[in-house]
Amino acid sequence: MIICKYLLILFLPFFLFAQKPDLLLLKTYNESLHVDGWFMSEKLDGVRAYWDGKKLISRGGKVFKAPKWFTKDFPLFEIDGELWSKRDDFDNISGIVRKQTPHKGWKNLTYNIFEVPNQKGGLKNRLDVLDDFLKVKPNKYIKIIKQITCKDKQHLKSFLKKIEDKGGEGVVIRNQNALYINKRTAEALKVKSFFDSECEVIGYKKGRGKYENLLGSLICKMKNGVIINLGSGLSDILRRNPPKKGIIVTFKYQGLTKNGKPRFPVFMRVKDEIK
Repeated sequence: MIICKYLLILFLPFFLFAQKPDLLLLKTYNESLHVDGWFMSEKLDGVRAYWDGKKLISRGGKVFKAPKWFTKDFPLFEIDGELWSKRDDFDNISGIVRKQTPHKGWKNLTYNIFEVPNQKGGLKNRLDVLDDFLKVKPNKYIKIIKQITCKDKQHLKSFLKKIEDKGGEGVVIRNQNALYINKRTAEALKVKSFFDSECEVIGYKKGRGKYENLLGSLICKMKNGVIINLGSGLSDILRRNPPKKGIIVTFKYQGLTKNGKPRFPVFMRVKDEIK
């Protein structure tokens, strides 16, 4: 009996993972592309989750410990989307879904769907499969992300500005006629008014003024070896408890200087390893 308990403890971590799903991934939009007639929607800054008909799985293959009451009325077919609460709430969302036991914090989340994998037809046809299901079995936790038909590039720019003015991350634009594909594709693009990248935390600068005795900025190294300081965008919580050295963080910036450094870098988040 003791040996059996030991083996259960030894292999327990393996029950936390599933096969890593092959997911639709986005390429980046550029203005030379013609996207008239495509669908556009807000790019939600949440945590990616894939429902395989039985369980919620992260981009990296981790099984989320969602409460049974959250998923009990989910469909038996696959759906793909973002666990989300509201704009500019990523740290809270990530904290909720990372916990290894089900808890009531999931009541603050909804599952926002942008794809119904392995169904026939274009994007609308695939989303209609879920819409028809929800008409029969309404579910307050599942939301289908609204898709708007893009008239032209000016319409896209106007929509992007509207989203960003509200604090949104950006826009996703997709060829509504394309069949389902589970890899990075030019038929699905992210649109932002800024660039984003990743870097490794290698040190810290002390704060001054109102940030005295707190973190002033993170010293980070990009993949190409360029060293940058990230101070803008840090929350008071992170200034009190900064990411450890070696952690990868995501930041946004407005192009590069002539020396190849990001202009006006702003901290966005600790890289979500769940994804």
